Amino acid sequence: MVNTGEMRPDRASLQRRTVVLLCAGQVLGGVSMGGALALGAILGEQLSGTDSLAGVPTTVLTLGAAAAGLPLASLAAGRGRRPALTTGMLIAAAGALVVAFAVDREWFPLMLVGMVGVGSGTAVSLQARFAATDLSSPQTRGRDLSLVVWMTMIGAVVGPALVPLGATVADWFSMAELSGPFLLGAVGCAAAAAVLFTGLRPDPLVVATDAQSATHTRVPLKEGLSAILRSPSARAATAAVVSAHAVMVGVMALTPVHMHHGGASVTVVGLSISAHIAGMYALAPVMGLLADRVGRTPIILTGQATLVVSCVTGFVFAGTQAGLVVALVLLGIGWSASTVAASTLLTDSVDVEHRAPAQGVSDTAMSLAGAAAGALAGVVVGAFGYSVLVLGSAVIAVVTAVYVVADGARDRRRTAVA
Repeated sequence: MVNTGEMRPDRASLQRRTVVLLCAGQVLGGVSMGGALALGAILGEQLSGTDSLAGVPTTVLTLGAAAAGLPLASLAAGRGRRPALTTGMLIAAAGALVVAFAVDREWFPLMLVGMVGVGSGTAVSLQARFAATDLSSPQTRGRDLSLVVWMTMIGAVVGPALVPLGATVADWFSMAELSGPFLLGAVGCAAAAAVLFTGLRPDPLVVATDAQSATHTRVPLKEGLSAILRSPSARAATAAVVSAHAVMVGVMALTPVHMHHGGASVTVVGLSISAHIAGMYALAPVMGLLADRVGRTPIILTGQATLVVSCVTGFVFAGTQAGLVVALVLLGIGWSASTVAASTLLTDSVDVEHRAPAQGVSDTAMSLAGAAAGALAGVVVGAFGYSVLVLGSAVIAVVTAVYVVADGARDRRRTAVA
């Protein structure tokens, strides 16, 4: 890690300023992410000319996030959060511009290339939540992390709402109207990069590492994986993050399709997705406070239990629109509880020098699990039906909860022996 030699304010005030800056970056960059997710399927269908490729842009975006996770974590481990987060946002801005150009020219392959770059913004969004914990105390770590997660909701809501404004902007440049939201997204990502680059001084990870060690050597990424494997709590946290994301993405991806096939209007489907997103992010600060006060593992298990209830609700009420909306809301709440608490537990379980690589491994695994779940969910529903998808997802959540309990017991025994 590089010592910047900058004058540093006291740790508490620096932490408060860091969280504010990270939240600002989440809002600015989230506009691009929200627009990309909202328009991905539409652009996939229009530019490819077939319904079967409609989901490819969103899948490619997720894979882009996975591809960016480890390199950005490596950069953070070697140079600090500021260059890593700034670089990720600049790549996302460039990707959004490529998408805008490709949409205007109706070049489907180039649009996919741009979506890979936009996915870097998702990787930054994930890593920003960990950056909020670099200087936090264990007593407030869950709260600080959850505040950054909470800000993601603004991008998810504002991004799609800016589509009409984007059309106006596109008209200024005589471009296709669906290019506009990505032009706005590029501006948002560039603004986020500017805020993070100018504001994160001194770098929170550099300060945290300086406080723990006199050496500033770069930690290889493989040491991040080793740090997770050595700690039962870190293994449990990673398993919880990955499985919760896989269950959430798999069920969320196919439930709107199932509702539409059952006669639900586009308006009802859209409202159900909005309710699901609200479940994911609106209660994140509550989950963070509970993780600090009740404990990380109990909230992880609560989240996994909520995912199970969501899947069972989807199974029992598969033929009713109201029941499926309830299932989607519970799905979001379960994801929120598991992700916030497990991310906090992972940070607790790994020493500061190995945190950035370990967090990068966790984020990459999370993104890959989401991409795989989204792709496999359609196959499962096509071959066996929606009921098998939700019941299978419930089994994954149950198995994860058992594993978290088992690894927690193993960690307590190791601590007692030590």
